[in-house]
Amino acid sequence: MSQIASPKTHYLKDYQPPAYLIDRVELSFRLDEQSTQVHSVLHLRRNPQGPGGPLRLDGEGLNTLELRLDGRPLVPGEYGMEDGQLSIEQVPQRCRLESRVEINPAANTALEGLYLSSGLFCTQCEAEGFRRISWFIDRPDVMACYRVRIEAERQRYPVLLSNGNPIEQGELAGGRHYAVWDDPFPKPCYLFALVAGDLSHIEASHQTPSGRRVRLRIYSEAENIARCQHAMDSLIKAMLWDERTYGRECDLDVYNIVAVNDFNMGAMENKGLNIFNAKFVLASPESATDADFQAVEGVIAHEYFHNWSGNRVTCRDWFQLSLKEGFTVFRDQEFSADMNSRGVKRIEDVRLLRTHQFAEDAGPMAHPVRPESYVEINNFYTLTVYEKGAELVRMQALLLGPERFRQATDLYFQRHDGQAVTIDDFVACMAEVSGRDLGQFKRWYAQAGTPEVRVEAAYEPQARRYRLRLSQDRQPPLHIPLVLGLLGPEGEELLAEGSRLLELTEASQEFVFEQIARPPLISLNRGFSAPVKIRLDYSDEQLGRLMAQDSDGFNRWDAAQTLSQRLLLGLVAEAAAGRQGAIPAAFIQGLADNLADQATDPALLAETLSLPSEGYLAEQMECVDVDGIHQARERLRQHIGSQLHGPLLALYERCGGSAGADLSPQAMGRRQLRNLTLGYLMASQTPEALALCLRQFEQADNMTERLAALALLAASDAPQRSEALEQFQRHWQGDALVMDKWFGVQASASRPETLQQVRRLMRHPAFSLRNPNRVRALISTFCNANPVCFHAADGSGYAFCREQVLALDGLNPQVAARLVRALVRWRRYPEPRRGLMQRQLQQILAQPGLSGDVHELVSKGLG
Repeated sequence: MSQIASPKTHYLKDYQPPAYLIDRVELSFRLDEQSTQVHSVLHLRRNPQGPGGPLRLDGEGLNTLELRLDGRPLVPGEYGMEDGQLSIEQVPQRCRLESRVEINPAANTALEGLYLSSGLFCTQCEAEGFRRISWFIDRPDVMACYRVRIEAERQRYPVLLSNGNPIEQGELAGGRHYAVWDDPFPKPCYLFALVAGDLSHIEASHQTPSGRRVRLRIYSEAENIARCQHAMDSLIKAMLWDERTYGRECDLDVYNIVAVNDFNMGAMENKGLNIFNAKFVLASPESATDADFQAVEGVIAHEYFHNWSGNRVTCRDWFQLSLKEGFTVFRDQEFSADMNSRGVKRIEDVRLLRTHQFAEDAGPMAHPVRPESYVEINNFYTLTVYEKGAELVRMQALLLGPERFRQATDLYFQRHDGQAVTIDDFVACMAEVSGRDLGQFKRWYAQAGTPEVRVEAAYEPQARRYRLRLSQDRQPPLHIPLVLGLLGPEGEELLAEGSRLLELTEASQEFVFEQIARPPLISLNRGFSAPVKIRLDYSDEQLGRLMAQDSDGFNRWDAAQTLSQRLLLGLVAEAAAGRQGAIPAAFIQGLADNLADQATDPALLAETLSLPSEGYLAEQMECVDVDGIHQARERLRQHIGSQLHGPLLALYERCGGSAGADLSPQAMGRRQLRNLTLGYLMASQTPEALALCLRQFEQADNMTERLAALALLAASDAPQRSEALEQFQRHWQGDALVMDKWFGVQASASRPETLQQVRRLMRHPAFSLRNPNRVRALISTFCNANPVCFHAADGSGYAFCREQVLALDGLNPQVAARLVRALVRWRRYPEPRRGLMQRQLQQILAQPGLSGDVHELVSKGLG
């Protein structure tokens, strides 16, 4: 890889339609581990809306063996190759371009294009991986129909898959065989897929409301096939939900999913052939946690929903990535909310947003949901594009209401079916159906950062009037929908409709409420209706009332979190001043009251009883006190465990008895609550708590409880710690996904010797830098989920991160780029940490041969 001195920046304003379009693609693969030959036939025509000029195609790492134009071989003077582009000056209005190239899948450690994964050929073409397979106009607004012939050695690769429908197969000389697949739907090349390997499958079928029968198959290695049933059940649930909720039917005769072990992303929505990271397909109670089961269900649904929101209607260019991802995340969030607990799902989504996306918005990597520019598009598969993008869709759904939002999405799918379009096209459908001008709302897509809304209120008792003034910090102002409730002294709703939607569209705006009999307690941004920070100074007593009385489950949880946050940050400040802050008895009593609550959904109760994470607390500080946060939070956990030992133990026992195979929301909630109480008890460091933890580790009939106990033991100084880890490894050493958990619990342990242990584990026979899941489990967990160890005062964690970024960059730049983000917010930390982090970034940037992925992030981080 060559040194990148000045990487090319791509700008949204520079968009031009392609000079040529491709109507049909014929591909032929002769698969070989080191020397795969790809023969491509492109049926091209000049785009009447495109610019003039030569035909330009993209290619990377291709050994070009032959080029032909309309059957005639091209000689070097008739074309040029430079900077990853093939240009041909003299091209007719319609033509047939053939290319034959050679690629080396075994050497493709970046896992983009065609590569080998545990003896399996597979592809990953989003965003720009197809250019690593063959010469092509590699952009999403070039959509073509594909016919694909795959040839391989039969014994090693008996299953040959691609997009669309199988139309031919047969035997060849020399122990080889072939299969031909035809996809009748035009698609961009990022949705191309190929898989070849020794795979087993499970099969089901689904009949759509219009009568189409779709054959469903999920492929994996034979030893894992029994763990695919939950994924199949989830797929059928998603198909039924999309038919009911959006009126979208599957348009395919065959729908295939393949689980692979080496994958940069979670999954990929290739038309009719979804390729999944195995962790989002394989699940059984003994080897997967409840969170794993829910993740499988959600990701299976996400990729299926892309068949319409992403495949049938795709992106014009990569600046529009949130068109498909924001909309589809919103769809999968709503699906998961309907399948499980809606209130808990909303809490989980907002926690992710506020802990990590708000941090992204506040750092050097801040960018709008629709960026204005990028160097490497892989760096923009971010929480801003996905999660904040989903919030923008959610706000439009709120503004339109359920009926009109459904009408608007129907219009969007009908009007733009088979097209590559923009975010403006999506919003235009919302505006047309609702009759509303959403021009101001579109500013959300162009502004980076998290808006703040300040609240001032006054009650006029004589007039029985409540005045509310809301002010926002964005210029020009955004259109912010805020759902509000007003509570009376007994928690009663004072507004006849319960909740009211306010639309903040000015820099400062007053809302007046008449016939309010007494001073109300405001419950604002119910359900987290807008992704903003609310600046409203509640007293502890008011927060306690909201926590106990608010009819909105999200705001009840948020009040509890705010109380905990206020206490913890107060303890941090007191410790910094050399004092030991007091833990109020009222706070402990509030927890005790919640522990006795047997009416609330157990999962929601677990969320309410949880303390804010160290990462979230860090985001509330101008200058992060890593050690102070960790010590305050551990002290509070220990205090809760000691002071509430009896109620915690009672709740722990009350939540027992759920069979591990019971995957109902209630059973999952009880296990979540049981593990939370065990965590508090272990924090008390009593022999009784340790005995309880060991018993759960030994006797649990499910991975959710066994892994929670192991994580607590791994973070402790218990003498049984090493034996528990060794026992777990012995039992699960043949299961890659469970071993990822084993690596992860050790990397996340807040112990002084954790970094040394991580380095030792990198020498473990089961560890490989070439496997993204294993890297994420061990190295990324240490750098991103263990703040007190990563931010060790001597800078050893930062040096370790730099070493691994550079080691990974030569193998897999995407994984390296995600890891380096742990260093880029160095300005948030005090000296000496700030300088130590900065120097590691400077050393990375000075490295010869740095990839564009890492170069872009480090440059922005230092800039």
